[in-house]
Amino acid sequence: MEALIPVINKLQDVFNTVGADIIQLPQIVVVGTQSSGKSSVLESLVGRDILPRGTGIVTRRPLILQLVHIDQEDRRKTSEENGNITLTSASSISLVMFVMQYILYEFCIFSPQGISDEPIHLKIFSPHVVNLTLVDLPGITKVPVGDQPKDIEIQIRELIVKYISNPNSIILAVTAANTDMATSEALKVAREVDPDGRRTLAVVTKLDLMDAGTDAMDILMGRVIPVKLGIIGVVNRSQLDINQKKSVADAIRDEYAFLQKKYPSLANRNGTKYLARTLNRLLMHHIRDCLPELKTRINVLAAQYQSLLNSYGEPVDDKSATLLQLITKFAAEYCNTIEGTAKYIETAELCGGARICYIFHETFGRTLESVDPLGGLTTIDVLTAIRNATGPRPALFVPEVSFELLVKRQVKRLEEPSLRCVELVHEEMQRIIQHCSNYSTQELLRFPKLHDAIVEVVTSLLRKRLPVTNEMVHNLVAIELAYINTKHPDFADACGLMNNNIEEQRRNRMRDLPSAVPRDKSLSGIPHPSSPPSPSLQAAASGSQSGSVSEPPDGGTGNWRGMLKRGEEGAASERAMPQNPLPVSPQKGHAVNLLDVPVPVSRKLSAREQRDCEVIERLIKSYFLIVRKNIQDSVPKAVMHFLVNHVKDCLQSELVGKLYKTALLDDLLTESEDMAQRRNEAADMLKALQKASQVIAEIRETHLW
Repeated sequence: MEALIPVINKLQDVFNTVGADIIQLPQIVVVGTQSSGKSSVLESLVGRDILPRGTGIVTRRPLILQLVHIDQEDRRKTSEENGNITLTSASSISLVMFVMQYILYEFCIFSPQGISDEPIHLKIFSPHVVNLTLVDLPGITKVPVGDQPKDIEIQIRELIVKYISNPNSIILAVTAANTDMATSEALKVAREVDPDGRRTLAVVTKLDLMDAGTDAMDILMGRVIPVKLGIIGVVNRSQLDINQKKSVADAIRDEYAFLQKKYPSLANRNGTKYLARTLNRLLMHHIRDCLPELKTRINVLAAQYQSLLNSYGEPVDDKSATLLQLITKFAAEYCNTIEGTAKYIETAELCGGARICYIFHETFGRTLESVDPLGGLTTIDVLTAIRNATGPRPALFVPEVSFELLVKRQVKRLEEPSLRCVELVHEEMQRIIQHCSNYSTQELLRFPKLHDAIVEVVTSLLRKRLPVTNEMVHNLVAIELAYINTKHPDFADACGLMNNNIEEQRRNRMRDLPSAVPRDKSLSGIPHPSSPPSPSLQAAASGSQSGSVSEPPDGGTGNWRGMLKRGEEGAASERAMPQNPLPVSPQKGHAVNLLDVPVPVSRKLSAREQRDCEVIERLIKSYFLIVRKNIQDSVPKAVMHFLVNHVKDCLQSELVGKLYKTALLDDLLTESEDMAQRRNEAADMLKALQKASQVIAEIRETHLW
């Protein structure tokens, strides 16, 4: 299994330039508070003084430290590849310190006292180290010092959580022995992301600085706070040792002597060397457990980035062919969306032709069906129209002019929902443009100017067809208003009802003719029985008969007294009927003359008036339903012909005619500013994933055991 850690180091190198966060490589993350001894632990593992020191926050960026064990005979030169510093001799230590301090303080120039999540990679080859990959993070702090940001604690905490949240990481929680373990911030933050403690290892530093008379026996035995992966105690170099240039090797020997004296029973399970071997073992087993999932994740990501790179398209070589191809593809996808054969079908809502169909047969259909044939038409309106159609003479039958006048008024109400149907279809065809841009032709996103130009051309074409379609729909309603076809086959039943009603009225009036007139007398003013009686004659006959039967000789209608009496009775009956007062002129303040038109009032209709109104209303309803059915059928056809089908047929030719020009090629095919950058990033990530897949494929099955 010793070959597993170098494999992870290779993967780390592969993803240095593109970021290793995406694949969550197995690694050991060092967490602790400021001055808890994190840097000293790392230097003890390396065996060299390589980390910059100072007061306050020194580590302001994550340090990814790769330790690679090599044989003594394997001599390598110091090199810098892809931002990695490789060490093989002690003479290069000063160079490392200079480079590290330079990087850290250069960063501080851009963000003084701030924290960054951009890692620094450091690889060390040495015969005195074991294979390890460690990540050193800034120390946890509570109170901002100096010109540090007020949220410095939050920044550091978010950075730590980001690294230890990786399920493939081992958390190395460092705590000083001269502090209470119950207050350990490192263990606290580790438990937040690893509540079971399956990947947390505790390190207790500064065992030699505990108060006299106390020891860390209970802590190291796990009696205070148990940790599943164990608790290891180490002794660091003091600041005096560092100032006196005490080597790490001497410090390790002194550490072993201290443990043998203070904790003889635990000396073999503590110390820097035991910590290094334990970390090496844990990391190898952890890599072995994570490797199958890691391999799968790399393969899946490689497929995703390949698809993403394909969506960005290749760099344009032949601009003329590319422009024609994009125009043709957009026009085809637009038409396919209408026809319902598009490659990308919307599942969240109706789109394209399906929505147009819904507008025709659901929205428009329900709207027309909700229009009341007699809506806005009262019985008084019908009666008034009948009276106005008769002129100055009373009518024996219901005039047809009143029916035509009223039915046109009702048919006119169908125009507004018909025009609204055109508007809804026009809006949906506008939405199809955005749908094709977002889902079907993502290549257009590479060229924002071409995308805007295509949208403008299609919008202009739709805008041009909208008045033509509205005019046709308006004409459909006007055609229905131009000729009221009472001979329509579906209107035959209503006409039969009308004729039967008229015939019934004629028979009723014939029955009311006077029957007391002798047929053998040739009186002046009495028509021949074979000729129809005139209304005036009928009224006169009725009056004569009534006068001869019910009126006394001195009160009949044949003398002036009878006429005067009947006039007085008529006046009394007129006063008894409810009437509107004469309207008052607002200018002069007096009653207008009798020639002004009276305002219709609601009153109880006579039997004949009620019958006439019912006939007209029934005829209006019957004819209105016929016209509504015609409009419901003809408007969608007109919209499809003048708007939808016309746009489908002319779209590609319109786009080619307006955009396929040599002078516009360079401008239209100019990529967005960040498209080239995103393509390069996707290509780099894909290359890294493919290389990582090759590295993992080289691992033999025997390496896992």
